[in-house]
Amino acid sequence: MDLLTEPRPVIALDDDLTLRAFDAGADLPEFFRVIEESLDHLRPWMPWTAEHSLDHTTAFLAGRSSLWASGDEYTYAIVLDGALVGSCGLYRHEDTPDGVLEIGYWLHPAATGRGVVTRAARALAEEAFRVPGVDRVEIVHDPANLASGAVPARLGFTVGERRPAEALAPAETGENQVWCLPRSRWEG
Repeated sequence: MDLLTEPRPVIALDDDLTLRAFDAGADLPEFFRVIEESLDHLRPWMPWTAEHSLDHTTAFLAGRSSLWASGDEYTYAIVLDGALVGSCGLYRHEDTPDGVLEIGYWLHPAATGRGVVTRAARALAEEAFRVPGVDRVEIVHDPANLASGAVPARLGFTVGERRPAEALAPAETGENQVWCLPRSRWEG
């Protein structure tokens, strides 16, 4: 396995699915539309939807390149059959231990149920383990969000601890379920 200093900006998974770094200017109209069409689907689980606006989406996209350069976030557009259908990424939070990257994801409701997020998360785990010093990948979600929890289960992550979390979105329970995948299990 070749080690990188950071994940690749474009990951072509197959003929129909690509993960690519956002282009702040070019992606804004389509990304904003995808969020708008997905709000009812995302609102129960994603606190940021409460502040959704064109200004927030513009600021989000504008910040991606500096976060990528810092190594704190590697955020990708999920492109299915040439259309942007969601977002995923690798993240380091201020309370994330050294050697750990977290995978996050969301999709437009029309793209769900087709294995898109599972394929994206598998590719992100592979990408994470190509970064020197990364020993573990985590997926963290509210335990009531069964669709999000099905992804790490399919990929062989181990159910870890439940952590208290502030319930910020309407369906959140006040807990986070942590799933872990150590490098040794990925390579083994």
